[in-house]
Amino acid sequence: MPRTDFGERSPLTRDALDFANQRHAGQTRDLDDLPFVTHPMEVACLLHDAGYEDEVVAAGVLHDVLEDTDANHDELADRFGQRVADLVEAVTDDPSIADDDERRAALRRKVAEAGECAAVVFAADKVSKARELRLRVSRGRFGRADDGKLAHYDASLAMLSDLIPGHHFVDQLRMELEAVRALPASGV
Repeated sequence: MPRTDFGERSPLTRDALDFANQRHAGQTRDLDDLPFVTHPMEVACLLHDAGYEDEVVAAGVLHDVLEDTDANHDELADRFGQRVADLVEAVTDDPSIADDDERRAALRRKVAEAGECAAVVFAADKVSKARELRLRVSRGRFGRADDGKLAHYDASLAMLSDLIPGHHFVDQLRMELEAVRALPASGV
């Protein structure tokens, strides 16, 4: 379980953790049946440990609430401020795009246009998701659907390499993707 003591230092991040826990209640990760909120908490830990300010860390905690819960942008803006809401919106898929590849490409374009803070929230998310994918592969659970995710992570790495070159999240994502490919069960 990711470290959460950083939430004790910031009322904004603590409130974001409470909100994420409430909104993601009952959701679990398909990989290991852990509470889904484990993933946004890991993203927030990555951002905190990298020294980002509370608004960016809070956006990391909240980055999936627009996609996976009934929360909306206005609610986030009212509770956490416009900047946090805009960062969360910048890393949120457009559900009106039905095709997975097109939706993922649109998300990468949106992140690229939103600036560095959105890019680092997106990058921390991809580091966490690549770790989950590595775990799936190590457990022999790499499926056809994971091919699309891996392609998205590769394209995300290319975009992030251009957008935030030399950032340690870019290096971490690269290492995670190399680790996925090095596992014998990956088939990639």
